[in-house]
Amino acid sequence: MTDTDTVEPGLWNIAASDPDRIALVDPGGAETTYAELAAAADRYGRGLQAMGLRPGDSVVMMLHNSADLVAFYFAAFETGLYIVAVNWHLTAPEVAYILRDSEAKAFVASDRFAAVARNAADEAELPAGGRFSVGTIDDFTPLSDLGADEVGRPDIRTAGGPMLYTSGTTGRPKGVRRPLTGNDPDTVPVAASGFFGIFGIRPFDDHVHICGSPLYHTAVLNFVVISIQLGHKAVLMDRWDPEDMLALIERHRVTHSHMVPTQFHRLLALPDEVRARYDVSSLRCMIHGAAPCPQETKRRMLEWWGPVVTEYYAATEGGGTAINGEEWLRKPGSVGKPWPWSVIKVLGDDGAELPVREPGQVYMRMGGSSFEYHHDKKKTEEARVGDLFTLGDIGYLDEDGYLYLCDRKSDMIISGGVNIYPAEIEGQLAIHPKVADVAVFGVPHADWGEEIKAVVQPVDGVVGDDALTAELLAFASERLAKFKLPRSVDYMTELPRDPNGKLPKRKLRDPYWAAQERAI
Repeated sequence: MTDTDTVEPGLWNIAASDPDRIALVDPGGAETTYAELAAAADRYGRGLQAMGLRPGDSVVMMLHNSADLVAFYFAAFETGLYIVAVNWHLTAPEVAYILRDSEAKAFVASDRFAAVARNAADEAELPAGGRFSVGTIDDFTPLSDLGADEVGRPDIRTAGGPMLYTSGTTGRPKGVRRPLTGNDPDTVPVAASGFFGIFGIRPFDDHVHICGSPLYHTAVLNFVVISIQLGHKAVLMDRWDPEDMLALIERHRVTHSHMVPTQFHRLLALPDEVRARYDVSSLRCMIHGAAPCPQETKRRMLEWWGPVVTEYYAATEGGGTAINGEEWLRKPGSVGKPWPWSVIKVLGDDGAELPVREPGQVYMRMGGSSFEYHHDKKKTEEARVGDLFTLGDIGYLDEDGYLYLCDRKSDMIISGGVNIYPAEIEGQLAIHPKVADVAVFGVPHADWGEEIKAVVQPVDGVVGDDALTAELLAFASERLAKFKLPRSVDYMTELPRDPNGKLPKRKLRDPYWAAQERAI
């Protein structure tokens, strides 16, 4: 391989200087070089421009983890397009809404999702010429035909960017659309290299990234494309399995990844002899976010993998915090200090900044960045106080500037006038050996307004019954004040988490409130 000291980061720069460097290993083990990936992106990019797409237009992709997805992303990126990665668990009407709302000019889907993709395209009235498939979908053109007769780089090259749809708790998802920079796509954005710099991840440096989550998730996609831009090999998994991940870490000498706490739980559930079987000494920075991680789970991962486990808290809309493993052991439960170019403040309901350790709504700002919710000026304005915006999370800052999250404001339980944060209760119940997953939320109570309900997914082989309820409540009573204890526990075979680890609690909570309304 070429001496990396002479190679500029960036997909196309690396493809020119070190064409045989491996950019990608797909789930089947096939390798794609930088030259091959850049050529595919150029071909698709020229094909999109031949269709008439121009900078500022939008494309939507609903693809499984694959080299095709990554190549199409870079094609849209280098031609100045907005790229929308769709969650392939959505229904056809939900996908159709995104196609319409984003004003998509092209849509590429995997044949795994053929029925949903075809129905969504029909409902959105997307022209036949804008429909492409990986595999065979009726009335869709194979993606391999896009730009098949084109040669060279696209005529117009300017940096595009993702258009992200937030997983809001109510109503339709909202697209977050930033102004395009107009930058040269050959130049790695400072924000991208700077973001990895927060975690101590540098260009080249023998780094290998492993991706075990679906690439429709914002952070997961960002980590893969930034890794490739910085000269890191990216190893893709199709369906995540804990032992398979350990085997791939050993085989490819993986150095970094983006994970969610659910994956930590499943890794820790492996028998000791299985975990000991694999060499994970190559790991340097295993980053997690997206969902709260119970403190006991975090401690066990740090004991196993060492201080390479790093946490961050961030928003699709921009800004965030980070904390490495050594810091976390000094500040257990914290999600860290603001990124160098980010501002974090905790405000009261009146918009005034709150004192140290007083919980309030967390607001943030990312220096030099702006955004708007596409087609929703009202939501944009409601999320702001001056130049700060909020996700609706409740938290506080300590005397050293470290942020601690309590819960989402929308999830907070108010029982008898007392504010109760479900995340704290979940964090304690989650470490019980018979609990695979847990959600806590408020349900109606005639006198108190709300009472605490826990819904538990027992580990395999454990029955959710009155005996387990008594055991869990006794366990919780040793760790939580009496007013924080669940008043009842229900059981499910599996909680409806998204693959990115997030749990839309409204799916669990709404039936209880609907039953109350019917009773009235």
